[in-house]
Amino acid sequence: MNGADIAWILISAGLVWLMVPGLALFYGGLSQTKTTVNTLAMVMIAVAVGGVVWFTVGYSLTFSGSGPIIGNLDAAFLHNVSMTKSTRGLSIPDGLFALFQGMFPMITMAIIAGSVVGRMNFKAFILFLLAWMLLVYVPLAHMVWGDGIIASHGALDFAGGDVVHISSGVSGLVLALLIGKRRKVQFLNETNLIATVVGGGLLWFGWFGFNAGSALAADGVAIIAFTNTSIAAAFAMLTWVIMDMVIFKRVRVSGAMSGGVAGLVAITPGAGFVQPASAMGIGIIVAVGAYFATNVLKNRLGYDDTLDAFGLHGIGGVMGGILTGLFASKSLTGQSVSWQLLGTQIGAMVITILLAAIMTIIIAKLVELVTPLRVDEAIEEKGLDYDLHGEINI
Repeated sequence: MNGADIAWILISAGLVWLMVPGLALFYGGLSQTKTTVNTLAMVMIAVAVGGVVWFTVGYSLTFSGSGPIIGNLDAAFLHNVSMTKSTRGLSIPDGLFALFQGMFPMITMAIIAGSVVGRMNFKAFILFLLAWMLLVYVPLAHMVWGDGIIASHGALDFAGGDVVHISSGVSGLVLALLIGKRRKVQFLNETNLIATVVGGGLLWFGWFGFNAGSALAADGVAIIAFTNTSIAAAFAMLTWVIMDMVIFKRVRVSGAMSGGVAGLVAITPGAGFVQPASAMGIGIIVAVGAYFATNVLKNRLGYDDTLDAFGLHGIGGVMGGILTGLFASKSLTGQSVSWQLLGTQIGAMVITILLAAIMTIIIAKLVELVTPLRVDEAIEEKGLDYDLHGEINI
């Protein structure tokens, strides 16, 4: 065991956890005042759901066993998971590996909330997340990171392009389509931008642990992942700002922060697999794509992705996965860029999209048998905060 590696992954686990309240502030600042409490609740509940499911069966089903799609229950409740030794050939103990990986489903499920805040029944959302983590996140994480079928074909996903961003973005969009549009869709100019900037900053800060921590050691791979994360986000934010200046003749703070998030999303699958110059290109390209998705595609197709979870995470994740296949460095991955690698990347994303979309439909239909997915019209009209939570935000 290596003390420096242990310290870095402990810090990284805390940084990834910090991303959840960061996202709560980011989303909360962009929400209508009458739904701010509901937005905060829908994001933060992911910490509880993720923590409970991961400890009980999630970790075991993800990283125990060698099945192509799912693991087994040998390590349920962290049974026989060592806090001092590694069975994975790592310089950190299995218990720390489990702790770090357990932070990822929390932020993944929190992202989904961005598509449906303001109209989804909170009880239904809790039930949805419980089932979604078991039926979407866990098998997908096993297939990608637990030596499952996607990993066996050589797909590259350093820190969660498929597992985190595409899965949550696609599920958020499908769930939003099933629930339907808000009865009054408003494009607000009066938002709490202080919360959005602070939340976005915490997301950005936490992302260094998210990506660089995925090296699972304090080494050169962590350094390249940290560097690429910073570069991609910076170039994406600046590109977004330039497009705003050219198209709207003004700079929107919310847009600048969204641009940074888009860059962070896109570099996630390739953070430890590409060179810094490629990270620059990824940031610029994804900013253009995500800008189009959130400002043009969303309006033309008419879907109500409330806070652009799909536009930033779904689209950003797909673009990041493709660009990872195009820009992967042989010195970092051991693989040469080829049509085969690109095909593998696309195949992994297709599996992710199909799994997330199909299971979201099934889970939503099952939840609807227990409780309505959507709140009553009267509650939606006056805001969900007091009726669902007994609290209001001033």
